[in-house]
Amino acid sequence: MRAPPVIVGGGGFNSPWTLAVRAAADQGRPRRAVELYLSSLRASHRPCPFALAAVLKSVPRLPAHAALHAAASLHAHLLRVGLLSHPYPHAALAHAYSRLLPAHRHARVLLDGAPALHRHSLLVSSNSLLASHLRAGDIPAARALFDTMPARDVVSWNSVVAGLAKAGHLDEAIELFDQMPERNAASWNALVCGFIAQGQLAQARELFERMPIRNNISWITMISGYTKAGDVQAAADLFERMESKDLYVWNAMIACYAQNGCAREALGIFNRMLKPHVWVLPNEKTFSSVISACSQLGDLRFGLWVENFMGSVGVELDDHLRTALVDLYTKSGRMDRAFDLFRGLRRRDLVSYSAMIVGCGMHGKLSEAVGLFKEMSDAKIDPNAVTFVGLLSAYSHAGLMEEARACFASMSTKYRINPSVEHYTIIVDLLGRSGKLDGAFQLIMQMPMRPHASVWGALLLACRLHNNVELGEVVASKCFELEPEETGYYILLGNIYAQAQKWEKVKRLRRIMTERGLSKMPGSSWVHVA
Repeated sequence: MRAPPVIVGGGGFNSPWTLAVRAAADQGRPRRAVELYLSSLRASHRPCPFALAAVLKSVPRLPAHAALHAAASLHAHLLRVGLLSHPYPHAALAHAYSRLLPAHRHARVLLDGAPALHRHSLLVSSNSLLASHLRAGDIPAARALFDTMPARDVVSWNSVVAGLAKAGHLDEAIELFDQMPERNAASWNALVCGFIAQGQLAQARELFERMPIRNNISWITMISGYTKAGDVQAAADLFERMESKDLYVWNAMIACYAQNGCAREALGIFNRMLKPHVWVLPNEKTFSSVISACSQLGDLRFGLWVENFMGSVGVELDDHLRTALVDLYTKSGRMDRAFDLFRGLRRRDLVSYSAMIVGCGMHGKLSEAVGLFKEMSDAKIDPNAVTFVGLLSAYSHAGLMEEARACFASMSTKYRINPSVEHYTIIVDLLGRSGKLDGAFQLIMQMPMRPHASVWGALLLACRLHNNVELGEVVASKCFELEPEETGYYILLGNIYAQAQKWEKVKRLRRIMTERGLSKMPGSSWVHVA
């Protein structure tokens, strides 16, 4: 444990000790907050209710085995120093218990057993318990508490309206909203969020346009709603309407583009926010979306610049950013750098392991992929569908048919994961390259979902490799049906005909392409036919 800093001063709201404790709590460092508070007591300073409130609010962030013990110890400390009736530590203690005990029994007892608290204190504590019921999804308990509260403020009303709306009880939420004695932007935002959560974007937008006053959260809520719905243009239109944009608005729009496959647009918005006449300092969330966009584009050069820029503006590489960079470097073939970042993670999770395994699969590093999968299993981390894309790709690159098929089978039998089209495509490609064309065709016909063009395309490529004209024609017809404008399938079938010296069929295929207005793909060619 590090030695506490030398801090001079008393224990008031703005005292150095209290400010230090609150800063540690706000930074998500609960152990440090507790350590600093204990150091203040050892330095003979009077217990400060504001410092205690900050410590108590951070207690639920401690590991589960330590959090409840810390809450109970601080509860006893409050009783001993006579601060249990102070509104701030009292409310913070109720909040801590409600987060740690889903049954809320300690928080309820705390409220019921404090008749001496003045009205504001009781209201603060009741609101804290109300919020905890809603977080736990216990709508009946929340509504019962709300209905029996002797006093309610706009926070109480907003909490219940938001909770009801989020849980899908929109009619009840609207009824309460209409009864509210006063409303603020958060009141309207709560109802807008509810409509969005239920997929009712049109109603959310109608309510948004009716709002008498909007804050940035209102705009971000709508932009995020359109992001989830994939309506990038609607989100962009709202973004451009805004006169004053803070960092969180810029982040929402960058994330909208990145999450919907518009990587170039995401980088364009990022560049706009860095213009001298705009200049909004990015944070971790910004860089996470920007790195994701770089990964989608395979733009390692810009990704390297982003990593350096992060350091220049004081953004440290946390696990989330490291994982995003791992994804970028694996897709760009920089496996050495990806492994360095991966090994530097404080906590390796499913996302980081899967990113590494996929990278190893893409670049033919079988032993590394298998080793990571074993390491992941030893850490009791269950794989997902993405993990198996990487593992199957690694086996496919190595041409290990039996191992790939066993891995494919284990998805459903051992891990209860239904293979997707992508998994089937990898196996079909491996079977096809191994010359097992009939087996690949039968596997496609047995797929539980409708085969995509990518699956048929993998088999068509194998037909060209092994010059199987008869099957190639059948498979090509499936490709033409699914993607009639894709010239690549015509090129493949034409090459199959050319290899078999079926020149009349080559000419006929060319006529079909001409009639359909299709041209040859750049960089591809058929054997010349006189």
